[in-house]
Amino acid sequence: MFRVAKRNNAGAFIFEIAKSEMGYTNQPPVEYAGVIIGAAIKEGYTGPVFIQGDHVQVNAKKFKENADGELNTLKALIEDAVNAGFYNIDIDSSTLVDLSLSDVRKQQYNNFDACAKLTQFIRKIEPNGVTVSVGGEIGEVGHKNSTPEELRVFMQGYTDRLRKGLNGISKISVQTGTSHGGVVLPDGSIAQVKLDFDTLKTLSEIARKEFGLGGAVQHGASTLPAEAFHKFPECETAEVHLATEFQNMIYDSKHFPQFYKNKIYDWLKINAISERKEGETDEQFFYKTRKKALGPFKKDIMGFPPEVRDAIAQEVENRFEFLFKQLNAVNNKDVVDKYITLKRVIVRKKKEGAEVVHDGEGAD
Repeated sequence: MFRVAKRNNAGAFIFEIAKSEMGYTNQPPVEYAGVIIGAAIKEGYTGPVFIQGDHVQVNAKKFKENADGELNTLKALIEDAVNAGFYNIDIDSSTLVDLSLSDVRKQQYNNFDACAKLTQFIRKIEPNGVTVSVGGEIGEVGHKNSTPEELRVFMQGYTDRLRKGLNGISKISVQTGTSHGGVVLPDGSIAQVKLDFDTLKTLSEIARKEFGLGGAVQHGASTLPAEAFHKFPECETAEVHLATEFQNMIYDSKHFPQFYKNKIYDWLKINAISERKEGETDEQFFYKTRKKALGPFKKDIMGFPPEVRDAIAQEVENRFEFLFKQLNAVNNKDVVDKYITLKRVIVRKKKEGAEVVHDGEGAD
């Protein structure tokens, strides 16, 4: 990623990891941030590095049982992430949208209310001089496509609930037809997705013109066909989230040792068997669950011989080269450097009643 960015004079790219991904890949925020910064140093990259907590997601069932308890769990994760240098946090309370209700405000109420409460918490704990970029979400990925009415109702309710004087969200995630990981067919291939680019463009425009946001965010895009990516900048999409394709490229690479793939699949047959649905083929089951092996087999994968890792990395790097250009995410480093300034960050952590102060360098 850093090599491609340097070649293309790029600066506007984000490394993100979702709450769920931290679990199954066994990467807490402090480790993830350390690896990213280490990669930047190794490649001689200079300038701001953007790290994001993606899908800080509210569990609807737990929220219904104990709303405050669920939000407190997310606050603890957010605080860990911000202390590790995550200055972008995407709040995903879209799981609380209740489409069974007839009134759109009632459908979105718990969503914008929870998003406002978590935003206020972020503003309370963010380092002095740093404004954490916060994202909201109006439509859960994989469900019904978002509408202008939902966007307006969410933003109006969110603004009303947010304490006056606080900075609100800077971007809004919407649903336009994708699903995380794609839909895998019985033979292991991925079903073609019909993305509603008109909806994406309309919502992005409303977000900017009516509410002063950067625009709309597209999730679940990495399994789209190659010819679709150039349309995102045409629709003025603020952010495009890509992940699954790179995982697939690593697992399916001819350079990935077959011995370890067999070992991982044997592990899944035992440890992920509860996730296997009736009638599901082996290809569908392994595709859906193999991400869960990334944590348990992290040491094995990171311990591949350098020539194996380099060969796989080259394939991923070639794909990044294609995507940076298709998304027109090139020649923007000067703009980033102009508006993002380096700050000295003081992180305060409370430990056993005492306050521990860590003084380090950071970028907002």
